[in-house]
Amino acid sequence: MGTGSSQSSNTCFPFLGSLHVVLLGLDFSGKTTILYRLKLDEFINAVTTIGFNAEKIRVKTGASKGVRFRFWDAGGSEKLRPLWKSYMRATDAIVFVVDSSDAERFEEAKTELIKLARSPKNSGVPILVIANKQDLREAASSEEIEQLLSLKDLRGHNPYQIIPACGITGEGLGNTFDILCEMINKRRILAKQRQKRGR
Repeated sequence: MGTGSSQSSNTCFPFLGSLHVVLLGLDFSGKTTILYRLKLDEFINAVTTIGFNAEKIRVKTGASKGVRFRFWDAGGSEKLRPLWKSYMRATDAIVFVVDSSDAERFEEAKTELIKLARSPKNSGVPILVIANKQDLREAASSEEIEQLLSLKDLRGHNPYQIIPACGITGEGLGNTFDILCEMINKRRILAKQRQKRGR
């Protein structure tokens, strides 16, 4: 997937290589549906993830064309959440999926997201929040979810972006790879600048 005119391989992000991204969120938020929509550009009727799914994706279009991603999609049930940290080693970005229609669980999603962001191992790791299930009538807007999850409080710890989307139709997901590459690239540039200043 991805959007934009066709370009020579990896034109905009020539130094990113292979990226490690974890896909997290509460159970039934639609993580696995989004993973396979990104990989196959089609709807796969996914069952609840008991452990994890791992998929390699090479971006075919857009500014991030040619970049390789390895996604780890970890189960989101309460029993499995303590295992999330085992997928976080040297992760380049976190994709956190929220069910926009499940108002009763926004507070729970907020707690888990803040826990991830505050972990010393995840300091500075970019977070892309996908406000999923926007096709449902009761879905909160991405602006409402940004407020309900207190995303602005993350700024001191982690750069973030939020996008409204629908995993079933793919609407809103077209620029996902480009956004991730941009956030990861920015983080690496800042890290190099800090290194130079530290010399």
